[in-house]
Amino acid sequence: MPNIYAGDLLDVSDRVLERLPAIAGTDGHAFVMTSNGHGAWQMAVSNTLEPGDRILVLESGRFAIVWGEYARMAGIEVEVLAGNFTSPVDPAAVADRLERDDGSIRAVFVAHTDTSSSVRNDIPAIRAAIDSVGHDALLMVDCIASMACDPFEMDAWGVDLALAASQKGLMCPPGLGLVWAGDKAIDRFHSLSKERPRVAYVDWERRLEPRAFYDTFAGTPPVAHLHALDVALTMIEEEGGLRAVWHRHQVLADAVRAAVDAWEAPGGLSLNIESAAHRSNAVTTVRTGNIDSQRLTEFCRDELGVTLGIGVAVAPDRSFRIGHMGHLNPAMIFGTLGAIETALTAMSAPFGTSGVAAAAGVLGRESH
Repeated sequence: MPNIYAGDLLDVSDRVLERLPAIAGTDGHAFVMTSNGHGAWQMAVSNTLEPGDRILVLESGRFAIVWGEYARMAGIEVEVLAGNFTSPVDPAAVADRLERDDGSIRAVFVAHTDTSSSVRNDIPAIRAAIDSVGHDALLMVDCIASMACDPFEMDAWGVDLALAASQKGLMCPPGLGLVWAGDKAIDRFHSLSKERPRVAYVDWERRLEPRAFYDTFAGTPPVAHLHALDVALTMIEEEGGLRAVWHRHQVLADAVRAAVDAWEAPGGLSLNIESAAHRSNAVTTVRTGNIDSQRLTEFCRDELGVTLGIGVAVAPDRSFRIGHMGHLNPAMIFGTLGAIETALTAMSAPFGTSGVAAAAGVLGRESH
């Protein structure tokens, strides 16, 4: 166990905290907590809302809805703006609902990328919709799947609070929840009733103005994870910065999507998100038509050593997901796509042409 009061660990912590705001494109405050992404949800709720407040949750998959349930358990009134799992949030619908609001909606929750549907929502358009009707709600964005994978500009896009976790685009083991708060979110924190129920571990008061190093983390710091995140942030810099990282994710995601398009056949595979502009560069949800997705994923796992993501909320028995986020290179993509194509062949499942060949074409054109 290293010294947690002085020495190298403080230097590591300082480097991480100094570099995290740029990862989200903000001059705001970055909070680091020992948790998964759901802990970041809890921190966001506990520091910007109080019992009796109302929020609007924008549905485009599973995870904004579950975040809203965290708010509901904290005494927040939750309204869901219904959507579907094949399309992004409709900004016009957001504007319409907020224009009819009496001022009771205090925040809007949305996932940038929802890992169940693999949609990528248009956050600037949602911000514009809020502004178009002069509404004062906080815009709070779940970037757990998208941070350091898809372009995200918190301040430029008018996002008041963003959150993420360590295990996806940031390439670390699970165990860190991350929250970035802009001025409006911090002002909201200071305006909340001091008599409201508070969750000490996630509370911002001491984290904003720590009297000692450990107040930054509400206790013993996550030693191993801080070292890991320090290295991950350096890897991003060495690759050429976020724009280079975003480009790599774009190219590899294009290769995956080209493969699925090539495989598409009646009764077979297809991309879940209908609009090409709203497909995530971090994850792709694939519908399997009449193909048994469980059998396909089990074949890939047991016979070929490749683990595919199971379907979550989107046709669970007729879908799977391909993750292409974080520490990833073309060889990994080819291994995954080759495993899927092998499974389709072994199952005598319908598919069009070679997805591996289609992916190679994309990488040959776009990777340089």
